[in-house]
Amino acid sequence: MSKNYDIRDLSLADKGRFRMQWAAREMPVLELIGQRFEKERPLKGLRMSACLHVTSETANLMRVLQAGGADVVLTASNPLSTQDDIAATLVAHYEMPVYAIKGESNETYYAHIKAALDHRPQITMDDGADLVGTLHKDRRELLPGVIGGTEETTTGVIRLRAMAADGELMFPVIAVNDALTKHLFDNRYGTGQSTMDGVIRATNVLIAGKNLVVGGYGWCSRGIAMRAKGLGANVIVTEIDPMKALEAVMDGYRVMPMAEAARLGDIFITSTGDINVLDQHHFEAMKNGAILANSGHFNVEINIPALEKMAIEVRRVREFLDEYILADGRHLFLAGEGRLVNLAAAEGHPSAVMDMSFANQALAAEYVVKNYDKLGHAVYSVPEDIDNEIARLKLAAMGVSIDVLTSEQDAYLRQWRSGT
Repeated sequence: MSKNYDIRDLSLADKGRFRMQWAAREMPVLELIGQRFEKERPLKGLRMSACLHVTSETANLMRVLQAGGADVVLTASNPLSTQDDIAATLVAHYEMPVYAIKGESNETYYAHIKAALDHRPQITMDDGADLVGTLHKDRRELLPGVIGGTEETTTGVIRLRAMAADGELMFPVIAVNDALTKHLFDNRYGTGQSTMDGVIRATNVLIAGKNLVVGGYGWCSRGIAMRAKGLGANVIVTEIDPMKALEAVMDGYRVMPMAEAARLGDIFITSTGDINVLDQHHFEAMKNGAILANSGHFNVEINIPALEKMAIEVRRVREFLDEYILADGRHLFLAGEGRLVNLAAAEGHPSAVMDMSFANQALAAEYVVKNYDKLGHAVYSVPEDIDNEIARLKLAAMGVSIDVLTSEQDAYLRQWRSGT
């Protein structure tokens, strides 16, 4: 491994720079934050280790953090999500240490995370909590130097809250995923569009008329169901939460247990954050030709070891599609190796929605710097004023105006004496 980076091919840098610039055109909120950061330098001298999907949008976030004065190292948060030309751009044009190669092995993936931790971060920026998890398990000598971190995913926040509940989390973390300008938009509109993009790129099948089963009905799964319905699919939702299941019914979807849906589905997409959402008994019930995909952060939602055990042959039939031939003669197809299909087989979320998510990341990092000494070892929500400011900036960038309360209306809402 090179001393300060490990990427596929440095000669890809110019291609990546053009894609990075194209993404920036749709990220006006992050651009405004970058302009302020360049003037105020709120992150000056701070060492940051970021474990994120290495995409054109992420590169623009890295550029803003650098503008704010941070000394940043970037590593991949998933072995299949790296865009190699973007990694090259950050190394060549921004002199940023990057450890990320699309298709890297699990061994290399964790070696890269450890290389990022060798930076001795004062702030962590995570997407799935692998960086923080590795820091707490394997590099505990670095913990006293960490003042705080941020986490962008549902999966990561779940893991961090479990750590905090066990008394194991050793610094404050801002749950960027829980910001309204993140999960209401990124999780729903970003995941919905990019997941269907990934499934289509991997398979090139017609979605219209297919029975498409969505595992879960959280914000990501809501977006997937919505976009699949828009493409003409007959959407079936599976859930464990009665409130979410009821919402899915009211939104017009069929809701049933996965054991029933397994017999009906042509395409299955999981996005729950839990393990074995599609398991062996589901595979045993599926139609010949069923397509399996995952849009959750980790490749545990589809029980791939069980699928491999059932198969008498596995072969790659398209760039991001593997065929599992079962002993009974049925063929099941797995997209993107069971990793998050929107990045394994496509380009991830559109830049316009990542604009808000990465604005949250940048402002949450600034918040940590200003407030870490007042925070305990816990997971904190993004402050409401940051959330609202991002929404305001996004509306302004879109040319959308909204009403403002009059003084009379504001006074009315602050009192309790007026009745009918």
